[in-house]
Amino acid sequence: MQINKDMLIGELVVMDELIPQMLMGAGMHCLGCPSSQMESLEEACMVHGIDCDDLVSKMNEILANR
Repeated sequence: MQINKDMLIGELVVMDELIPQMLMGAGMHCLGCPSSQMESLEEACMVHGIDCDDLVSKMNEILANR
């Protein structure tokens, strides 16, 4: 499984049980909000002031080591 910044938050949270934890750890505490489910990871990162490329890299690295 490979994550990219165009994926929707709603897709990501059901891909793996670690993903919601990683997003929350990065500062995205609004995962339960219905509107967040249709945002891309890139859009959510922009709203929260998070470097999306860095987050995608870290998430893919963690998931690859599972």
